[in-house]
Amino acid sequence: MNEHLETPLPPRRPDRSHPVRRGRARLAWAAVAVLAAGGVINPQPAALADTGATASANEPMNGPMSGYAADDGRDARLARFDRQPITWHSCRRNRNDDIGKTLDAAGARCAEVTVPVDYSAPDGRTTTVAISRRKASDRARRLGTLMINTGGPSESLSGVTWVLQGLPPFAVGSPQLAKRYDLVGMDPRFMGRNPPLACGWPTGLAEKAAFVGLDRASFDRSVALTRKLAARCAGQKDLLPHVSTRNIARDLDVIRAVLGERKVSYLGWSYGGYLGGVYLQMFPDRVDRMLLDSPPDPDTYGADGARDNAPALAAEQRNWAAWAARHDDRYHLGATTAQVLASMDVIRRVADRGRPVRIGRHRADLNLVRRLALGTDAEWTYARWSDMMRLLYDAARGVKVTPTPAQEEVLAILSSTEVNTEAAASAASRCADRASSSRDPEVYYRDIQAHRAGEPFFGPPNRNVTPCTFWPAEPAEPPTTIRNGRPVLIVGASGDPGTPYAGQLVMHRALTGSRMLTLRGAYRHGVTFFEGNPCVDRVANRYLLTGVLPGTDITCSRVSPYPGASGSGETPTKD
Repeated sequence: MNEHLETPLPPRRPDRSHPVRRGRARLAWAAVAVLAAGGVINPQPAALADTGATASANEPMNGPMSGYAADDGRDARLARFDRQPITWHSCRRNRNDDIGKTLDAAGARCAEVTVPVDYSAPDGRTTTVAISRRKASDRARRLGTLMINTGGPSESLSGVTWVLQGLPPFAVGSPQLAKRYDLVGMDPRFMGRNPPLACGWPTGLAEKAAFVGLDRASFDRSVALTRKLAARCAGQKDLLPHVSTRNIARDLDVIRAVLGERKVSYLGWSYGGYLGGVYLQMFPDRVDRMLLDSPPDPDTYGADGARDNAPALAAEQRNWAAWAARHDDRYHLGATTAQVLASMDVIRRVADRGRPVRIGRHRADLNLVRRLALGTDAEWTYARWSDMMRLLYDAARGVKVTPTPAQEEVLAILSSTEVNTEAAASAASRCADRASSSRDPEVYYRDIQAHRAGEPFFGPPNRNVTPCTFWPAEPAEPPTTIRNGRPVLIVGASGDPGTPYAGQLVMHRALTGSRMLTLRGAYRHGVTFFEGNPCVDRVANRYLLTGVLPGTDITCSRVSPYPGASGSGETPTKD
């Protein structure tokens, strides 16, 4: 696997937590669990009649599957899914369900919607997708439905509360939007509360598989472990091709129809930005307003989509190192940026030798530092990160160390043998979106070696084999080519380490009617309604509330490069 764990982002506690993942990977410093809801895939829907349908590999803007409601010309063979009754209920499933508890407290309700596993054979197997909805509080001025995807792909029901009230200190939200829109979140198929893929991936194994040292033997071990992960999904071979973003977009459109909306607006972060682009390409006439925050490169997203991310990750590391050097009196990692990076190089050299180190009760492979990414450059994040790096630096030099309770949580996750169903489903989605560039491990080994000198820290795990290299199923459809002129607002940070800014610009160019809103000088993944940047959030709210895009691309600049408790101010500048 070549994604990174971004830490710390919105924390998840039992029983609904995000697993380890790139894009919106969430590994909180405090309590994190990697549990997923159970469930079954229904062999036949009890309340739905048989139909048939076909899907083209890359549907045109107004092709036969661009919609399917009987009342407006959509494919009648799929109309039974549109007309299904929906039963709203409490979101909280048990006493440990913190996401459900928060949704209930916010006034949201939850439900399950039945969708075909394979949209080209809708008379076959079905599954369910969980949704949450909080109705607009200002019903007299209601603008419609705003669908929300928080990234991953992974759990997204909580997107409703992200927008309504934020998630301090991670996100500030937008109460203005909650007044005017019905907020709707959906867990992508086979993820979150949905029936899972039974691949049986232990979290620790999924992380260990990415580690590559200097010697060929370490690469061969990585290949063997990654093959094992892929093989564990062989029993789900009939489902794997259908976890694609194209099918998740089709699920979104079924939900739109079930909710009785002719059009919906959309807000997505990270992977949610890619999902939004795919939905817009497949169902352009179903979209009112769309905001894509930190979207990945639409032309490379998939199995090997993170291969060229090392430079962005290294830039993020340098930015943190400069901050740590200014706080050397506390962290003692070095008084200059170069000295802090030299301390990190001590960790890297031990990791390259593949020798585990003792950290409290754990024998940890220090390659884990290559799998952790900050994801945000907030002051408090850099402080916690510096504490963790000091711990690993001491351990690398043989100093006896004891992790804090928060650090213990991170180490426990990385060594866990607990099955992580959502990590497998997230990987399956990428494998279904775009096949690996090669199934020959030698291609990856040569790529790692060719870039090792220039990318010593982050190159090996990002250029390594992934489960998709050995995946037991091929994609059912070609990747979606996103090219259209619909109006869209794209938001990104110039130093994004998760979905590099260059790839966000590819999305901007592909959507010729879009405007790009850039937060300059920011090293963070996720911008809109996250750090409370007045310039960014003002433009985002104005567009989603009025439907009027800025007349040109916009750049927002920070007054303070490290937003934190003291806040920051920004000024807009036109490109």
